[in-house]
Amino acid sequence: MRYLPKSDAERAAMLREIGASSIDDLFAIIPEEYRLTRDLRIPRQMGEQEIVDHFKAAAAKNANGYASFLGAGVYRHYRPVIIDTIVQRGEFLTSYTPYQAEITQGTLQAIFEFQTMICELTGMDIANASMYDGSTACAEAAMMAMRVTGRDGVLVARTVHPEYREVMHTYAQHREAASGHRTQEIGYGADGRIDLAALDAAITEETACVLAQSPNFFGVIEDIPAIAEIAHKKGALLAVSIAEAVSLGVVRPPMEADIVTMEAQSYGVAPSFGGPFCGVIAAREKYVRQMPGRLVGETKDKQGRRGFVLTLSTREQHIRREKATSNICTNQALVALMATVFMTVYGKEGMKELGLQNLAKADYAAKTLAGAGGKLLFAGSLRFNEFVLQTEETPEALNARLLEEKILGGVALKRWYPELGNATLWCATELTTREQIDRAAGVAAQAPAAAGAR
Repeated sequence: MRYLPKSDAERAAMLREIGASSIDDLFAIIPEEYRLTRDLRIPRQMGEQEIVDHFKAAAAKNANGYASFLGAGVYRHYRPVIIDTIVQRGEFLTSYTPYQAEITQGTLQAIFEFQTMICELTGMDIANASMYDGSTACAEAAMMAMRVTGRDGVLVARTVHPEYREVMHTYAQHREAASGHRTQEIGYGADGRIDLAALDAAITEETACVLAQSPNFFGVIEDIPAIAEIAHKKGALLAVSIAEAVSLGVVRPPMEADIVTMEAQSYGVAPSFGGPFCGVIAAREKYVRQMPGRLVGETKDKQGRRGFVLTLSTREQHIRREKATSNICTNQALVALMATVFMTVYGKEGMKELGLQNLAKADYAAKTLAGAGGKLLFAGSLRFNEFVLQTEETPEALNARLLEEKILGGVALKRWYPELGNATLWCATELTTREQIDRAAGVAAQAPAAAGAR
């Protein structure tokens, strides 16, 4: 209460109005044993000089000089310096939401350009710039498919990012309780891709959509045309998630899909301990009225000059309340602008070259680490910049040894895929050097002889 901008007299008047003699009366409902009766254990206040020194000391603890092979949905790519030069301009940095089109043409145009580029990359007709991240975009795609089809069932490939699947289950839990149709997961085959036979058998007349990811969580490229054929022949929609946006520089876009979602973090958005990121949802034009979030459209003013406006905003909850397509209405314009600058700087040829560099680095890393005593899983499948390595040594032991050499190893998979045993997910991007790969392989090859599978 001490932080509320109210005077003691105003607080006393408020307490009298509700029949309480003191602020403590408001907490009487809380059992005594759960009340905090001491001061918070927080450091004392610091002066400006002390604060600067504190953060300098904290920054020194960052993993500078470490080689990183982490991926799993968050990727290290080079960020052209021009990105921060542009997004830190006051016109972009301090603006919130472009409700007043007449004074926010720059922001609206930036969003429009972003939407246009996303459509070109994904092969879709329309796109927005208002998803929180790739996981929420994925869940919103499933909800959108339910509205389009009038069905309630969703089939999700187990090769979709585990955290994306968790978010989707959170979104769907109340609808599932009301309809009785639970989200069903479809397993994967020996090639690391969705089991097409199992998918075909699982689709029913109540299936609203099939949700797949390509490249999937294992880094493997899914057979999108085959998945689309199975889904469409039974009246279900296909939603495809793209967690590694850089893959679109060399991987054929999922044009057979009805809805495409994407995490655009790879396009110039720093990892930043997990956010904010840049979620995207794109779709066929015929589904535009069921798409969540905000869209910017191009128009002309009375003088015939090109202009930009928010369009179809009547779908949002601040206007339509419970009839809105989604509770998401945030404006992701600043991070979308980062991605727009990134795509503009690289261009078509640059995006292709970037994708090829990622392919080459990952291929070399996979072969080198497999040659150091590991086993490359799903080796016969096409993959992008990630691969799964299985070792005799446990991931914990291997990563501990790597860390001693200032190397961040792969992500242990047994938390989500216990059937894979001592498997780790490794990633190599254009920032990964041959020297770092060779050094990691050298450490891996020195595994203790007694380190059997556990």
